[in-house]
Amino acid sequence: MKIQCELCPRHCMMSEGQIGVCLARTCKDAKIVCSNYGRLTSIALDPVEKKPLRNFYPGKMILSVGSYGCNLHCPFCQNSEISATDTAQVVDVSPEKLVLKAEELVSRGNIGIAYTYNEPLISYEYVLDCARLAHQKGLKNVLVTNGTVCEKPLCDLLPYIDAMNVDLKGFTQDFYDFVGGDLETVKNTISTAARSCHVEVTTLVIPWKNDSEEEITAIAQWLASIDKNIPYHISRFFPCYKMSDASPTAVSKVYKLADIASKYLTHVYTGNC
Repeated sequence: MKIQCELCPRHCMMSEGQIGVCLARTCKDAKIVCSNYGRLTSIALDPVEKKPLRNFYPGKMILSVGSYGCNLHCPFCQNSEISATDTAQVVDVSPEKLVLKAEELVSRGNIGIAYTYNEPLISYEYVLDCARLAHQKGLKNVLVTNGTVCEKPLCDLLPYIDAMNVDLKGFTQDFYDFVGGDLETVKNTISTAARSCHVEVTTLVIPWKNDSEEEITAIAQWLASIDKNIPYHISRFFPCYKMSDASPTAVSKVYKLADIASKYLTHVYTGNC
């Protein structure tokens, strides 16, 4: 008998012991469980601006953690050593230990916990448990996500989330087919989250893939239809992973696209320039 995972629109069907496409969810005792629960590959105290969040507690720090796996398969992934494998070195950290560490770092300017580096929502149960506990302790919770999540689990988590940066990878389904995702799901994540918490959006612009003026205009107009004050980050691509032979985005192109987006949005930022 196969069990369907209801977390993201891939809806993986898994037999007992089988691992989902994300490498982080499995079927155990006829239930879908988080197989990377509390298994962290990365932990660091970062400036909140690195998430990137430019309009959320600027100048503060945030304890950033990540595990392994991802439910998209971007050939330009900047964290492929943890997102595209389940064999990365891990340290087991319970929600209680993580929140205690976050509290200890308040004296160093820490405001809470950022779930980041790989795709955090595939570790949904762990993120939910940590976020609930951190919320009780007065700490902030931040998600840095590709937004590929179904509406029900998203809405169950949002009461504990203070800010999100959502990676809007492009604005055509063709581009989302390229990375193995669904554009409408990500758009729904952004619009739903924007009604509940602080949201910023990032697009990594890749030459000849998603860097047209028309596409960035469409993104900016759509974001403005939700709220023109949503901060929008336009980031420069550098060759990596399976696109190591591609060309980096021209700096002039990034700035031009930012100028175009600024016609519709109040806060537009450039990254990696």
